[in-house]
Amino acid sequence: MFNKILSATDLVESIDAPTAAGRAVAQRTNGKLYLLHVLESSSSQNRHLVKHYKTGADFESNPQYEQEVLETIRHTHTVPPADFQNAEIRVATGYPFEEIISWGRAIEADLIVIGSHSSRAQEKGVVRVKGKVGSTAEGVITSAAAPVMIVNQALPAEKLQFKKLVLAVDFSPACLHAFRFALQLARAFGSKIFAYNMLPVPPSSQYTQAIYDRDLKTARQKLDALCREIPAGIEAECKVWGGVHPHLEILKYAAREDADTIVMGSHTKDTNGKWYVGSAVERVSYRAACPVIVVTDPEK
Repeated sequence: MFNKILSATDLVESIDAPTAAGRAVAQRTNGKLYLLHVLESSSSQNRHLVKHYKTGADFESNPQYEQEVLETIRHTHTVPPADFQNAEIRVATGYPFEEIISWGRAIEADLIVIGSHSSRAQEKGVVRVKGKVGSTAEGVITSAAAPVMIVNQALPAEKLQFKKLVLAVDFSPACLHAFRFALQLARAFGSKIFAYNMLPVPPSSQYTQAIYDRDLKTARQKLDALCREIPAGIEAECKVWGGVHPHLEILKYAAREDADTIVMGSHTKDTNGKWYVGSAVERVSYRAACPVIVVTDPEK
């Protein structure tokens, strides 16, 4: 299913978690790994002004320097097992999310693998906001034509099997695209789907048990209708329960089922027609103990 995997790395002299995950997926699917390192521009006036990967000093990039970085990355990945032959490495200068999107479209990537934050955040003086994905991740998620797998920590091999999928369901258009993608995963990897909808429970005394029971019945009917579209041969469970914070309930459900993947729709649409990353996507991606695959809306 994943024949072309694009993985973006911040690091030159070591392997970060997204790169290791992208590499593992390529091995598992016998796909090709496209590894991208972007020399991030330090100045909006001069896109070639970057920080030297060794000294951290401002430095004007040139083809010789880019080749040095590329060779260093290639050497970094020449470690046992020697499985990096089916890979292409590129070093580019510019803004990371633009370069990731550009190369992803050029190669028609089936999957893009990124971190929830830049691993060079401290070096760049960026403050990490708890529960928020970084600007690069946000830019990629909102623009990518391929599903985006967010990896926020080193993962054991069993977390990259795609065998137990938690599908976060909110009945939005983006969620329906995520549902179709989850079906593709299940067919390809023999996965079990755990479809989950959180029923919002307002922290108000006016929200009575009778109202909750009514809303719960409606949510179950809607989820059951969606789950009836799951073809025979794909194992699935469909659950609804109440909660206040969707991201916490999704994470609890994934932990309870020992899920190895969370699948979510990427976008919420505001009244001005602007697409942006939903808060649940941000918070789940930041905290999840397994990969989070975010599926964009192909019609946007």
